[in-house]
Amino acid sequence: MGERLQKYLARAGVASRRKAEALIRAGRVRVNGRVARLGERVPEGAEVTLDGRPVPPPAAPVVLALHKPPGYTTTRFDPHATRTVYQLLPELPGLVPVGRLDRDSEGLLLFTNWGELAHRLAHPRYRVAKVYRVYSRRGTPPAAALRRLERGLEDQGERLFAKKARPAPGGAVLTLTEGKKREVRRMMRAIGHPVRRLVRVRFGPVRLAGLAPGRWRRLSEEEVAALARAVGLSLEAPRWRRP
Repeated sequence: MGERLQKYLARAGVASRRKAEALIRAGRVRVNGRVARLGERVPEGAEVTLDGRPVPPPAAPVVLALHKPPGYTTTRFDPHATRTVYQLLPELPGLVPVGRLDRDSEGLLLFTNWGELAHRLAHPRYRVAKVYRVYSRRGTPPAAALRRLERGLEDQGERLFAKKARPAPGGAVLTLTEGKKREVRRMMRAIGHPVRRLVRVRFGPVRLAGLAPGRWRRLSEEEVAALARAVGLSLEAPRWRRP
């Protein structure tokens, strides 16, 4: 049946889905020679053009894991950042981060050209677990403080909580499912144990183990399938195809 045109354009790296919708409304996109309609589906093998120029078919779904070192910003362009995570990655069209890590944090970051997967993995509705190894400036928090994180606490008008919090040498291991801005650092500060070092070690079924800082790897089909299942998607949508 094919996927919707705005999604097709976004996966092809032409523009974001919202900007692709604007291009379609402006009559700048054609499918098999006729002016396209917003929301129509692109048949297999159809010719899609933008301003008369062919749009190459979207690449197959790709998910990359990166071991982000500290000092890198999770963005493609930032005039205030000297180093961004995209300097560590291969050039692939449409590659977006799944959530973020702040500049000083490190560990596992996922990137994909499958927009719906990225959206669902980052959305709190799907409650995908992210696990963080935290090193505190004041050592290991007491058990009572970690239980407080599991019960939840208020910070800057937001409710923050850890699905699981357990002690570890020099700090703790926290499991989160929401991913609010600087959530781990805010929670640890609230219990009097400011963060010295923060490493994400797992994202859903994908683990950081074995990946050196600054290095990336492509996830296997089995790993991508596990991520997709965690948020109610299938590799048949879009269909999995190796380049």
